[in-house]
Amino acid sequence: MAIALLLQSDVLARWKLRGVCRTAVLLPWMVPPVVAVASWKWILDGNTGVLNQVLVGLGVIPRGIPFLADTSTVWWSIIAIVVWRELPFVVIVLMAGLQSIPKDQYEAASLDHAGAWKSFLHVTVPNLRPVITVIVIVTVIQTFNNFVYVWLATGGGPGTYTQVLATRLYSAAFINNSLGQGAAIGIMMSVVVAIFAIIYFRLADRENGARA
Repeated sequence: MAIALLLQSDVLARWKLRGVCRTAVLLPWMVPPVVAVASWKWILDGNTGVLNQVLVGLGVIPRGIPFLADTSTVWWSIIAIVVWRELPFVVIVLMAGLQSIPKDQYEAASLDHAGAWKSFLHVTVPNLRPVITVIVIVTVIQTFNNFVYVWLATGGGPGTYTQVLATRLYSAAFINNSLGQGAAIGIMMSVVVAIFAIIYFRLADRENGARA
């Protein structure tokens, strides 16, 4: 939300930086997932990784940390990769929602002596509620079905510490040749995603009813 508001701000437009900043935000989304994960593995490598070299050079840590092989850091590393890669989608959707808010609502709020914070709470947030609902449901489903980032980054390791349902399905069906187990996991995942979809449609219907 903060990034979307910043990209919509008049300050960037005044400095003619809006286009550059929007392009910079979109860059992670343009990078293919395989290339993105490979780049992050190079950055987070325990021996030659750029991040470890910088931290050791600054004296923050005495030696390199194997971020993708240590159970205390591996999930945080995967989260960083996923957030970096998927953040542009959220920002774009929020920006579209911000642009659809009628300006006369902000003008009415200013006439009522509402400051920036009150305008955000009472104008921006209510108008963006349907958009935020979509973002939450879509990102939850994408994260639940996450296979590419986990598998390419760690292969489910160290050991089975980062195994998720999608990687477990792949391992069972295509590595261990246990098609029945893989099919059972796939059916369970489909049911969970269907539940999220039902929740989304219920919330959408409620929003439409409230507006009507």
